[in-house]
This record gives sequence, C-alpha cells and structure tokens, in this order.
Amino acid sequence: MSTGVIIALIVIVIVAAVVAGAAALNPRARGALRGGGLRRRFGPEYERTVARHDGDTKAAERELTERLKRYGSLREQPLEASERERFAARWTAAQERFVDSPREAVADADRLLAEVAGARGFPDGGRYEEQLDALSVHHARHVHGYRRLHRAVHAPADGVAGSGTGNTGTEELRAAMLEARALFEGLLAPPRRKAAEPPAKESRPAPARTEGRSRLPWAVHRQHAEGS
Repeated sequence: MSTGVIIALIVIVIVAAVVAGAAALNPRARGALRGGGLRRRFGPEYERTVARHDGDTKAAERELTERLKRYGSLREQPLEASERERFAARWTAAQERFVDSPREAVADADRLLAEVAGARGFPDGGRYEEQLDALSVHHARHVHGYRRLHRAVHAPADGVAGSGTGNTGTEELRAAMLEARALFEGLLAPPRRKAAEPPAKESRPAPARTEGRSRLPWAVHRQHAEGS
C-alpha cells in the first residue's frame, strides 16, 4: 500500500473521530435535530406536550417518541361509503341538537368520534388516552379538537365548559364541537386513490341541513375555534 493511500486513510479516520466526538460532546445538537423532526410531525401537539411537561423539552420528546413507536405502524382501516354516510348523518343530528341541548349534543359528538376512530382501527374508545395518543400520531393537526371536546363533556357543571345554559358555557361547547369537527372530517375522508386506479363513483355524505331551527352559525365561528 502506497504512502499516499495510508495518509488518506489516516485523514479519513481522524475526520470521522472528530465528527463523532463533536456529536458526543454536543447532545443539544442531536436533540435539536430529533426535536425538529418531532416538531414537524406533531405540529401544535408538540408544543402542547412540551407545555404539559412544564417546558421540559426532553420529557416531551420522550413521550412523543414513545407514541411513534407504539402507533406509527398503525394502518387506518377504510370505511364503506354507507358507514361514512351514517356517521355523517349522526354528526349532523348532533349539530342540530345543539340548539336545544348543547351539552347533550357535545356528548353525542364525543361518543361518535370515539366510535369512528375505533372503526378506522384506532384503539377502542373505552381506552380514551390510548386512542388519543394513537390519533395524535396520525392526525396530529386536529387531535386537540377531540381532547377539547372530551374535556368539555366531562367538565363539572360549574367548570370552564359550564352547564351549557349560560352564554360562556354554550360558546365554549360550540367552539369545542367546531374544533373537533376537523378531526371527524379527517377520519371520515375516503382513502387516497392510487394514480393508476380509475375514479369510482360513490355517494358523498349529505351536508348539514340548514332549514328551519336547525340553522347554526357553525361556519361563522370556525375561525374562532381554530384560533383557540
């Protein structure tokens, strides 16, 4: 082996050692790279998890990494068109019920979300925390709506959500239901078709009825819910 080749090999080994040493001495850099990936994957859910851990980024990232390990390989099951129509009709009914019974309507929506998630292959709704964690991996942008809805349902009558009879309580319930609707629509959406597959004709869920007393200002308040 020539002297030039030997020198080149020595240089390569030295450079590799320096890079490895720098990485070992700078765990924050490694954490930043890992954290950047988690932040992109989870979006707002990343920040909420950090806040729940009182700003402890490492603890939050350990939790999110564990969620990915447990549920990252989960494959969502498709819904039949008839199932989507039934689920959509029940959500519409819950929105219409909101006029007279806000709290009961939100409870209906909460149960419906758990049922739809279970039908898509997520953990059963009876295991709410597990279901929420799994949903956060695959629907990170909208999972907080489900959390907010669930909390509103189970809040005491004098809590933030109120009894559903006062203005503040009703608006909180409405905002929670609005935010949760984004997750509901995501779960109800048909799977994406491959480019080679011809588009099939299938019926779409009917939009919410707006005649008579069922007319609700859902669209008007959507911006408020998303910004909350």
